[in-house]
Amino acid sequence: MRRFALFCAVAVLSALPVAAAPLSLAELSAYLNRLTTVEAPFTQVNPDGTISTGTVRIARPGRIRFEYAPPDRTLVLADGQQVAVFDPKSNQPPQTFALRQTPLHLILAPQVDLGRARMVVGHREDGPTTRVLAQDPDNPGLGTIELVFTDRPVALRQWIITDEAGAQTTLVLGDLGGGGRLDPNLFSIEAEAAARGLTPGR
Repeated sequence: MRRFALFCAVAVLSALPVAAAPLSLAELSAYLNRLTTVEAPFTQVNPDGTISTGTVRIARPGRIRFEYAPPDRTLVLADGQQVAVFDPKSNQPPQTFALRQTPLHLILAPQVDLGRARMVVGHREDGPTTRVLAQDPDNPGLGTIELVFTDRPVALRQWIITDEAGAQTTLVLGDLGGGGRLDPNLFSIEAEAAARGLTPGR
């Protein structure tokens, strides 16, 4: 079923009309900066080839929450500074690390500027999509994020994160719905840890 979900997501991308030219970095930056709260289903291809599904919620700047569907049930959330990984099978505090250690912080920044020097290392048309390969210009060794956009209207449809070891994780987004006002506690590591009876690790 999960492989079928991934096939359907990829088929939607391939069925879209062909764009005449890649969307400009200025247009894509403006689009990302307009995103405030977002909620969408996702299908994720993990580095080992397994597939996970779930729901992602974004509250820019800095906050994101991945709720993985059963049988996984892992929860990953960022509060603007830290990322925490909650393992439902463990009664240990969540693993935490700085948000800036992942390329995701590039699209969660208060002001996204894909035109910044040395940030974008690839920008091309790929059939019906525009693909932008970005890195942290101050820490290029932390990996890259490739963003895949469609046109008319502009929409983020997919991203591929490559970590410092070369492992790739692909996330295919469903329709991005406006998240409205999202409860701040959805992105609070302390609130989530307290609800689970845990103390977040530092």
